[in-house]
Amino acid sequence: MKPNRGSLTSFLLALTMTVMFVVSVSWAAAQSADEADRDQSDIEKRIKNAAGVLDEIMGVKDRAIPDKVMSDAKCVAVVPSMVKIAIGFGGSHGKGVATCRTAHGWSAPAPFTITGGSWGLQIGGQAIDLVMLVMNQKGMDAMLSSKFKVGADASAAAGPVGREAAADTDWKMKAEVLSYSRARGIFAGIDLSGSKIAQDRDETRVLYGKMLPFATILSGKVTPPRGSDPFLAAVRKYAREVGNQGSLISPTAPANTVQ
Repeated sequence: MKPNRGSLTSFLLALTMTVMFVVSVSWAAAQSADEADRDQSDIEKRIKNAAGVLDEIMGVKDRAIPDKVMSDAKCVAVVPSMVKIAIGFGGSHGKGVATCRTAHGWSAPAPFTITGGSWGLQIGGQAIDLVMLVMNQKGMDAMLSSKFKVGADASAAAGPVGREAAADTDWKMKAEVLSYSRARGIFAGIDLSGSKIAQDRDETRVLYGKMLPFATILSGKVTPPRGSDPFLAAVRKYAREVGNQGSLISPTAPANTVQ
């Protein structure tokens, strides 16, 4: 009996479509895995860069954040390479990570975004490294809310510089957030007034595998994920307990506990 040509053609067509479908699904799965790995790599790189920013800023003794200020900080937030561009009007955007003090040490890092703008006759561009220190409970409450506006929900001021900065400055009474910036472009300094800080939900999902509230992460209820050690180690190094004269002293608690 001769095979039915139409049936054979239909079989070959069905087989071809099945193979193409399997290949397509496999390719899509591989692409998805590659994108997930790339996203994971991006946030881990940002965490590592945040640690580098702290190391470099604190490494310049006469222009570093005072030890006393670091020791009093409730939260430390770092934005590596915040971009500020302006042609007629200005705008800024950056991504960073934050950690807050808890009863058991510094919390796991929480990804966040900061956006803001300013109007004026400005032409130029700038990339800066930004460090924000939350100094009191009001500022910490604003940070834990996962979304707040600098200047409205929490006051901000340029922080004092120099390891031996006078202890009698009034920075502690005037602002919930102290800001430090290191410019690599043509602008001098940065004004955070009006900037909005919010949890980066996408990068939170990448870092932790699911969405976790800002408050859950920053209150110490989450184990630090892979790749967060460099940033947390840098924060522990520079935000240790200090003596009355502003010099660093070794903590008496275990290495993984912050007093």
